Amino acid sequence: MTENTEPTEYPLGENPENVETPAGVAMSEITLEALAEGDVAGEDIRITPETLERQAKIAEESNRPQVAENFRRAAELTRVPDERILEIYNALRPSGADKDQLLEIADELETEYDAEVNAAHVREAAEMYEKRDLY
Repeated sequence: MTENTEPTEYPLGENPENVETPAGVAMSEITLEALAEGDVAGEDIRITPETLERQAKIAEESNRPQVAENFRRAAELTRVPDERILEIYNALRPSGADKDQLLEIADELETEYDAEVNAAHVREAAEMYEKRDLY
């Protein structure tokens, strides 16, 4: 089953056969019984970028562009290792990193992870921190 990126009615969870995990398991197949029997791995309960994109399209259709952008940022972050996300999160705290470090993070997000929306977000934070003298 290949996950469709076309918008569907919200919430997607009400149509679990149309939502897949990164391993290609349909959400409808993830049950407590399957978990208890070891038929479902940790990777099977992670969200996919395709599902997040579908959520973004639903948000856009509902005239919620900011929510759509958040889903797209989340979709990009599925390509970034969890440990690195936590490091970036800490760097984005005021006084967590200097401007050059944040700009390096933005370049990394863009070049290594093809996370252009997140890179723009980090660059914007770098500029705002400078304007507000938060470094």
